[in-house]
Amino acid sequence: MVFKVLVVDDSTFYRRRVREILDDDRELEVIGEARNGQDALDKIDTLLPDVVTMDVEMPVMDGISAVKAIMEKRPVPILMFSSLTHHGAQATLDALEAGALDFLPKKFEDIAQDRKDAARLLCTKVRLIARRGVGIKRPVLKRIESRKFPDNAPKPAFFKSSNLLTGRKDATRQPTVSSIKASGKRYKCLAIGASTGGPVALQKILVALPSDFPYPIVLVQHMPGTFTNAFAQRLNSHCNIAVKEAEHGDILKPGCAYLAPGGKQMLIEGSGSHKKVVITDANPSDKINYKPSVDLTFGSLAKAYGGDLLGIILTGMGADGREGCRLMKDNGATIWAQDHDSCVVYGMPQAVAVANISVNSIDIDDMSSCILTEMK
Repeated sequence: MVFKVLVVDDSTFYRRRVREILDDDRELEVIGEARNGQDALDKIDTLLPDVVTMDVEMPVMDGISAVKAIMEKRPVPILMFSSLTHHGAQATLDALEAGALDFLPKKFEDIAQDRKDAARLLCTKVRLIARRGVGIKRPVLKRIESRKFPDNAPKPAFFKSSNLLTGRKDATRQPTVSSIKASGKRYKCLAIGASTGGPVALQKILVALPSDFPYPIVLVQHMPGTFTNAFAQRLNSHCNIAVKEAEHGDILKPGCAYLAPGGKQMLIEGSGSHKKVVITDANPSDKINYKPSVDLTFGSLAKAYGGDLLGIILTGMGADGREGCRLMKDNGATIWAQDHDSCVVYGMPQAVAVANISVNSIDIDDMSSCILTEMK
């Protein structure tokens, strides 16, 4: 199957550059270009693309406004291009909250040092979200102005997934559970790892936790270094718990979530009740693809907390987190995964489910209530 792509950018040069890369992929065909958000809206109706690539900053109608309008009028999977600045991070998070599925840095050298690797990743992401174009599950989560969701707050949009990055055509899936009975197990920490689709999924969980949540929360989200502080600030403004970008030397406290900084690795060390954050520069010789890495952080948590952990793997491409979860489970921890149908990308959760590491697969809408039941 060939996926039809609409490229949206106010730069003729950049549109041409993206078109050339995507047209080199046998599964992708650029069927049109648009100069701004309004032009994109007009062309989506006639061209009916399977996926859209969208710049953030454009005249007439910017990318964020365009995403909102597209999601209301004719929902299509959208990949955003963003600058790696604080302003670019805020705008990209706005676009993801409005309904875009994923993003990439606009400068190709910020995607990967090798241009061929950057082009390959762009094509992979476009193919991946295009495959999610069938079966939009729910309305888009709209921007929240207060720290609490009203009872009638809309729920985030998710797309069905495939097994593109796992190499399995008919991988076994755990049945989805919507509620659990508390196991009575003792806990000391909650750990959550995510990638593609993670920002909306994490927000969905964290806004439902009370300010007196009795355990520290460790978060690992694949994200550039310039984005994680903006994301932590956004979560902190929406949540009843405290959320911060983790800093070297932070002491883990109950009711606070610590987000691993992008471009670095986060470890948790310490004994007894005094666990602290250790931030290290990513070492190129380690050959670890993700910075931060769920595997590394979760592995350190297994050493620090033993089995007193609830580990959760959310939507994301690849298999980061599987080996860290394996170490946690070997030490007696409980592992859950987000279920297939509520994932943007059923890669990371599938990796732990297929390996029989996770004991439950849970819809993102039910995840927070299950956490509160289990960890009360």
